[in-house]
Amino acid sequence: MATTPDKSSASDAPLGAEGSARIAVVGPAYPLRGGNALFVAHLYDNLRLDHDAYVVSFRRLYPSLLFPGKTQMNMSHDPVKNTPSRQIIDSINPFSWSKAVGWISQPKRRPDLVVFVWWNPFFGVCYGAMARMLRRKLGARIVFVCENVVSHENRFVDRFLTKFALSSADYFMVLSGVVGSRVQSLFPRTPVRQAALPIYDCYSPSGVDRDAVRESLGLTRPTILFFGYVREYKGLAYLLRAMPMILEHVDVDLLVVGEFYDERARYDRIIDELGIGERVRVVAEHVPDESVGDYFGAADVVVLPYVSATQSGITQIAFAFGLPVISTNVGGLPEVVREGETGYIVEPENERDLAGAVVRYFTGEDAPRMRANVAVEAQRDHAGDLMRSAIQDFLEMARS
Repeated sequence: MATTPDKSSASDAPLGAEGSARIAVVGPAYPLRGGNALFVAHLYDNLRLDHDAYVVSFRRLYPSLLFPGKTQMNMSHDPVKNTPSRQIIDSINPFSWSKAVGWISQPKRRPDLVVFVWWNPFFGVCYGAMARMLRRKLGARIVFVCENVVSHENRFVDRFLTKFALSSADYFMVLSGVVGSRVQSLFPRTPVRQAALPIYDCYSPSGVDRDAVRESLGLTRPTILFFGYVREYKGLAYLLRAMPMILEHVDVDLLVVGEFYDERARYDRIIDELGIGERVRVVAEHVPDESVGDYFGAADVVVLPYVSATQSGITQIAFAFGLPVISTNVGGLPEVVREGETGYIVEPENERDLAGAVVRYFTGEDAPRMRANVAVEAQRDHAGDLMRSAIQDFLEMARS
């Protein structure tokens, strides 16, 4: 991703309306793409309900050498969350970190809280340095919103970078109980509040013509959806190996949609060796926002065969479309996918268990009830309330 000049679609007008706090959110935002930018957008929208908030984002997120995809930019013609932000931070340029701190520190933007959205140890030095500079310069109180604690690979350097960054936090907001427990074990004296990922209903689920989409995709059978970029920890290989067992009992198609960060040839070999090519449709690309709804609207169930995870925004999109989820028993996923209620939970790295759950979904009597439960879950989405409540708690602690 090329380095671009600083630019902003956020207002430069003084913030801090009477009765509200001023909050700076640091994290990736549009025009960057991906689940983290989507979360930042929802966090910003929720904070703006009670407070004056602004977003400081990146002009370079990952160096191209470390990014396996085609682009880090949101190339959608109709982006679902065009969040205003000031794009200053270059993840590998310390001068930009200082510049971002200087911009945040100007009197008309001086925040009551600075909220860092944390997801990857790669940003440990950048975030840790910025948080310490803000503390020295402003005495600012620092919140880390944690999707996870360390990376899925869990290398020594990841643990070191994570601890460097997170040790600068005054408060933690976590998005699952399993992450909360991990954070509390590392920082037992730092207050932790649990929130949740919101239901991502921004992809217009009510506007999808299911029959037309299925016809355009050439889908004539009930359809399993695997969605999102493909890396080893996402477990797609286990789902592919489960397909012959599934096809012994039910006549279904598997729709795999997402950019391959692993070598695609490995997965193509599995498909060829198993002879399931006629039942697996692969769309090997990052999907623009305006097309996301087509794939969820065409599916009957979403499967997350992950080997490791904390939580996944894919579940939140699936629920917005009324789709139950079959997930592995990893991280915080069982906190979201309730066994037998909104989906099934299976053991990771177990093709037979996974196949059994898929067959049970299509041949048993649970599917209609699960869909009804998912619809209720989507309607009563309380993630925004939890996020605002956590922030209010932190503000009260900061003022006491």
